[in-house]
Amino acid sequence: MRATTLRIIDLPKSTPHRLPDQLRPNLRLVFVGTAASTRSAALGHYYAHPGNRFWRAIHEAGITPRRYQPGEFAALLELGIGFTDLSKSGAGMDHQIAAETIDVAGFRAKIEKYRPKTIAFTSKKAASLFYGKPSSVISLGRQPSDGSLPEIFVLSSPSGAASGHWTLEPWQELAKWIGTQGERA
Repeated sequence: MRATTLRIIDLPKSTPHRLPDQLRPNLRLVFVGTAASTRSAALGHYYAHPGNRFWRAIHEAGITPRRYQPGEFAALLELGIGFTDLSKSGAGMDHQIAAETIDVAGFRAKIEKYRPKTIAFTSKKAASLFYGKPSSVISLGRQPSDGSLPEIFVLSSPSGAASGHWTLEPWQELAKWIGTQGERA
């Protein structure tokens, strides 16, 4: 096996991001990351690094009926599942994303426009940026709601770099929530 070196990609503001939002009105679920990984930005697919557990997790938790591949991310719109990131111009690991590329206000505007039923942050870091709180005070799973936003879940990061903190439990909690919401519709 040959080692591959990936470099940080920081696209100019005028360059469209390689991971366009996958959003439409009234999705049942939108996954929200901090920013694309270098591999995802290079390939143009969400959660594309082979060590990332995202695609396995959404299938094993019961969110999708089969295991999708990163290149099939757009097909999840048919299941009512969308994607976006808090930074659309930065790429790399969370700690490598420039603070000025994080656009929480822009994300909130997308939520207002598209009104998904549920939001799932795919890391405590993304949730901490959204809430403006340290990651250490954010818990995994369903978050308290004041009714002004969709239901919000915080998931353990599927990144291989976060292996020491991995648990499928919040993903399963999300799947159960999504399933009960489908029964009520």
